[in-house]
Amino acid sequence: MKTKLAKLSGYQAFWPVVIFLTIILFNTIMTGGEFLSITIVDGHFYGRIIDIFRNGGKLMILAAGMTMVLATGGTDISVGSVMAISGAIACSIIKGVLLPGLNGNVAAAIILAIIAGIICGLWNGLLVSQIKIQPIVATMILLVAGRGIAQLITNGKIVTINSDAYYFINGGYILGLPFPLYIVLFLVGMLLIFVNRTAFGLFLESIGCNPLASKFAGIKVNLYLLAIYTISGAFAAVAGLIESAGIKGADCNNAGLNIELDAILAVAIGGTNLMGGRFSIFASVIGALIVQSITTTVLALGVPAAYIRVLKALLIIIICLAQSNRFKLSFKKAKVAEKKEAVVL
Repeated sequence: MKTKLAKLSGYQAFWPVVIFLTIILFNTIMTGGEFLSITIVDGHFYGRIIDIFRNGGKLMILAAGMTMVLATGGTDISVGSVMAISGAIACSIIKGVLLPGLNGNVAAAIILAIIAGIICGLWNGLLVSQIKIQPIVATMILLVAGRGIAQLITNGKIVTINSDAYYFINGGYILGLPFPLYIVLFLVGMLLIFVNRTAFGLFLESIGCNPLASKFAGIKVNLYLLAIYTISGAFAAVAGLIESAGIKGADCNNAGLNIELDAILAVAIGGTNLMGGRFSIFASVIGALIVQSITTTVLALGVPAAYIRVLKALLIIIICLAQSNRFKLSFKKAKVAEKKEAVVL
């Protein structure tokens, strides 16, 4: 039994899953089992567990893309602004304010919004891989300018739309389950297959560990960096579509505001080394569910929303200590000292 447990604990996603289940168990006990209750209305499943997966959909998508960026030792703090841009483009097209010749075509609006996200990702990738700007500085450019671009698209206004087809992206159901969950399963599933079934994942980890050695080994480091930031931009665009569909409009000031910090936190909870190297997309997705479940827990218990940030700050402290070699070493020395004292006594 111990051997099996030790083997399971060796998987990167093991502890994130344990933490997530612990939070669910805590909520179940505190609410007298109400937290796990699921009701069916008009063939649709409703409940707090369902809400965690639906509301955490965009964060899970962002975390998947962010994992690959952080695995290379980089970062992408522009994803929130990319969400604002994609939402602004899609809603403006559907409203007829932008490209009126499309007659508010929803499919065209979605495609063009995702293309915009790809372009944003390409821009970040070019700055990082070709011009050699530090990732945090390179993506900070779009972090600042991106939200301004989104406001220019909407003329500084909140664009509201009335389209059932577009609203389905966030509020639709298939087989009783929220449609955002299917988007997550498709995107994350495709990414997992691509990373685990090809050499891409191995090259990605190699670049994160030592980009110079990877280059000498024949890996096209710049090309991979360009591809990774492009994927991150595309995923951010999809997350932006989900968010704008949920509010039936584009709010460029608040869309995706500070969500990049939650995405990075989710990846860190998943155990990915923020300095680059070993990573797990599945563990990061679980990390996103943990972040979302903390928010749901606080709201479900009637605690003021301000405490959410405090809990996230405590999580960051714990993660930093867990990843600190000096802290681990001092902790081990303290345990050895305790054993010596016990032997002497």
